Amino acid sequence: MTDELLAKAALLWGSLGGAAMVGLRVLLIVVVSLVLIRVLQGVIHGFRSRLAGRMLDREAVRRAETLSRVCRYLATVVISLIAGMLVLGEIGISVAPILGAAGVVGLAVGFGAQSLVKDYFTGFFLLLEDQIRQGDVVKLGAHAGLVEDVTLRYVRLRDYDGNVHFVPNGEITTVVNMSRGFAQAVIDVRVAYRENIDDVVAVMREVGAQLRADAAFAPKLLDDLEIAGVDSLAESAVIVRCRFKCVALEQWSVRREYLRRLKHAFDERGIEIPFPHLTVYTGQEKRGAASQWPTRMVGALPQQIPQDG
Repeated sequence: MTDELLAKAALLWGSLGGAAMVGLRVLLIVVVSLVLIRVLQGVIHGFRSRLAGRMLDREAVRRAETLSRVCRYLATVVISLIAGMLVLGEIGISVAPILGAAGVVGLAVGFGAQSLVKDYFTGFFLLLEDQIRQGDVVKLGAHAGLVEDVTLRYVRLRDYDGNVHFVPNGEITTVVNMSRGFAQAVIDVRVAYRENIDDVVAVMREVGAQLRADAAFAPKLLDDLEIAGVDSLAESAVIVRCRFKCVALEQWSVRREYLRRLKHAFDERGIEIPFPHLTVYTGQEKRGAASQWPTRMVGALPQQIPQDG
């Protein structure tokens, strides 16, 4: 009786042995893939936590979390795809036709969603290379403003008028960041041709020293006023260029305050800030002397003044 039971058991095992082995291998593949996914996610999360512990910038911590989330997602997708193909191979389904069909479908989807894929790839490297942070003031092509959010898909900007711009990452070719490290408040000062440039430069330096000595603006300025000199000779003015090295994002307030003080200083010393004017010549005499009608500006239009009063 016992021999008969053993024979039946052996026969049953022989008929089910192949399926049992396939089931065991499939189970092993699934278990190993789940364990591997859990381990990789734990490693990525732990690495992100150690980096975040060393970072003092909240935006850097946020960027590290975004990159960590992307890496965990990619690891899950890759391991799941590999495990799925191994399971299909174990149960006797050929993977080659599936891969071929997936390649064709993926090619079609790729053509339709190439802009979306470009957005995600560009966004990933924008975050990885730390080109843009939340709170920066940047110029992205024709759009400029304060960065309110940076994602893998787009950058959200708010301009000075309060308008919100959503710029897809795939359209970003250059990034002009105006809020990293320090900034330069570049100022062009226009004075009349009759003014002594040395006197003008002296007044500019004096106003710059007063601004740097002001308790409200001293923390914003990193160096004394730097005067480059006469930058150009315009149609109705001599343009003297100067700049302040200042804390990032303070260049605009420094520039406005300096121009306000400089206007008062020029008024006190009688230094003319010219307005556009025009001289009309009525012709040239044979001896070379030219007669002219002096003009003055009334609003936006020149008005001729007759010579006889």
